[in-house]
Amino acid sequence: MKLITAYIKPERLTAVKQELYKHNIFKMSITNALGCGQQKGYHESYRGFDVEVNLLKKVRIEIAVNEEFVDMTVKAIVEGAKTGEIGDGKIFITTLDECIRIRTGETGKDAIG
Repeated sequence: MKLITAYIKPERLTAVKQELYKHNIFKMSITNALGCGQQKGYHESYRGFDVEVNLLKKVRIEIAVNEEFVDMTVKAIVEGAKTGEIGDGKIFITTLDECIRIRTGETGKDAIG
């Protein structure tokens, strides 16, 4: 079992979800996030003052999958999020020790579904 966490541009969320749906991946958690990496932010003027904006809007997607779905999930996220520009995002894959479905009490692979 793996937890796939991806940070992407907010405007690419719909494209990523469509790619995931094509691969029959429907279960995910999505959160708004702020962050910066290689982009380092930008400057804008606010009421006549120069303001550095170094935390940019991102979307965090979390998807728990069984081992056989890891590659296709990552591929779908990359296909949907990639623009070829700095700031397309990052994907992190971590091992899940356990998963428990609260409603039924199922554990492990059965709980992820």
